[in-house]
Amino acid sequence: MSKPRTNNFAVEVLKRPEERHIVVRDKVSAVVTVYNEEKNIKKCLESLKFADEIIVVDNSSKDKTVEFAKKYTKNIFSQKNNPQEIDLLKNFGFEKASNEWILSIDADEQVSPELASEIREILDHGSLVLEEQETGSKDQRSKNQDLKSIDGFWIPRKNIIFGKFIQNSGWYPDPQLRLFRKGKGKFVKAHVHEPIKLEGESEYLKNHIIHHHYNSIQEFLSRTVNLYAPNEAQEYIDRGYVFSYFDAIRFPLNEFLSRFFARKGYKDGFHGLILALLMAFYHFLIFAFIWEKKGFKEYDGKDFLKDTEKEFKKSGKEILYWLTKEKLESIKNPLKRNIKRFTEKLHNI
Repeated sequence: MSKPRTNNFAVEVLKRPEERHIVVRDKVSAVVTVYNEEKNIKKCLESLKFADEIIVVDNSSKDKTVEFAKKYTKNIFSQKNNPQEIDLLKNFGFEKASNEWILSIDADEQVSPELASEIREILDHGSLVLEEQETGSKDQRSKNQDLKSIDGFWIPRKNIIFGKFIQNSGWYPDPQLRLFRKGKGKFVKAHVHEPIKLEGESEYLKNHIIHHHYNSIQEFLSRTVNLYAPNEAQEYIDRGYVFSYFDAIRFPLNEFLSRFFARKGYKDGFHGLILALLMAFYHFLIFAFIWEKKGFKEYDGKDFLKDTEKEFKKSGKEILYWLTKEKLESIKNPLKRNIKRFTEKLHNI
């Protein structure tokens, strides 16, 4: 089978007379924006070999990132680094892509072989197979959706943190909008953690990006203190946040309760506990940076100790509520669960 190529799609000419027709498939450009990623870049680019084009944008790295990248692609571009606009910098790489579709990947991420096959299959066949549940039935049925009606895809992401795949705490499935038509998606805000803004309709893929997130406590603290927390503090202010002194307690407490209890972080074991505490500290820092940006405002209440005591009592009640709730939910037998709920009520009378 011969495969003459055009600029942004592949053409397959089938040889057998009864099948003689032309099949056009879309092509994809993988775009990676990097800064001092010599430890990660090889594995990342190795996972992108399935793509029709690899674009690497180097944000003025000082290590061997570019040297390693040259082994995988000639399409290497440079720009000045600006950590405060880390996502906006990626738009430059999107503009350099020459194909219909763009796959945006970070250097500490890898495309799993299953995801590579899924993307390739969708682009080759020009359609997406959707699983639907028939009304009144548990059976699933498949339906093909034409690729022309889709402008982007959300991709689930496996976060490997401190050497472990974190399956709860809000870290999974962690869908990311990463595959989109050129000209349909871009970053529009300087704030970190903002998703790509898509113009058009989107769908979800099944297979994963693998994200080697935090490899050490030092890495977590460095990113949090130097980039994420001050950036997010400014975002709170930009959105009109009304300053409250006791958010110094509420910000970290709410994040801990959300991660460890509401989003089942305890199911990740000790990793889940440490991550919930670290994320609570992250949100405490967000408040601390807000306080700094407000000029280190003095407390204006009459009795600071009494007011603090009230806030901590509220916090204690919230923790006890979530502990009781999750313990009850862990009891599978309905009768035993109701008995336990009744005894808890008696205990609190």
